[in-house]
Amino acid sequence: MAISRDKKNTLVADLTELLNDSKMVVYAKYEGLTVAELQELRKLARESGVKIKVVKNRLVKVAMKEIAAYKNTDVSALTGQLLYAVGSDEDFDAAKVLAKFAKTHAKMELVGGFNAEGTTLSTEEVKTLGSLPTKNELIAQVVDTLLSGVNGIVSGLAEHAEKATA
Repeated sequence: MAISRDKKNTLVADLTELLNDSKMVVYAKYEGLTVAELQELRKLARESGVKIKVVKNRLVKVAMKEIAAYKNTDVSALTGQLLYAVGSDEDFDAAKVLAKFAKTHAKMELVGGFNAEGTTLSTEEVKTLGSLPTKNELIAQVVDTLLSGVNGIVSGLAEHAEKATA
């Protein structure tokens, strides 16, 4: 069923707003996934603050042309049945969600992405970004590293104090 011009204009306006607020957009082929699998992906994305959109590529291209950062972005890879993961909280959330889902669902094929500056990302770059630890994980690793030294000193002092009192 064809979509009316008003509906298309509304979709383009919504996409323009979503893309304008995004830090990264990752797109993937989803042909062959079941409705249940797509619902699982949407749930995973929602938990990470990522929005999943299945929309015609032509409408995405029109929306991108309305945003200054995306005017010169290479859109040649936007062909076929694609879904778009749009992350607006953390830089790599969209890549992380789709990369994680693609590991367990062979029919999901990462195609590429683009960041907030309009730089096109290859499939390999998206996979690499998806494998990076999150900001909170990095902070936890640094804190753990710092505390391991402090914990060693405290343990040593406690043992020394026990020996001195014994």
